[in-house]
Amino acid sequence: MLSVNVTEFRSHLPAYLDKVKSGEMLALTSRGKTVACMVPVVDESLKAQEWLASIRITSWVGDVITPLDEAWEALSGTP
Repeated sequence: MLSVNVTEFRSHLPAYLDKVKSGEMLALTSRGKTVACMVPVVDESLKAQEWLASIRITSWVGDVITPLDEAWEALSGTP
């Protein structure tokens, strides 16, 4: 984690924000004590899209229109 004084942070705000956007965590200090931490925001929708893409490889969409009262092939006991 990168540590920076509040005055230095204020002077170079765009550069430090770019570092946080790129994934680095930043601790803001005042008089040698940490007063705040900045962490990058994780976009949950991207995580969900990545997860769906990963399961798409092994997933299969079957017959979704067969009536429910018919016996399923998996339940018939034949391999």
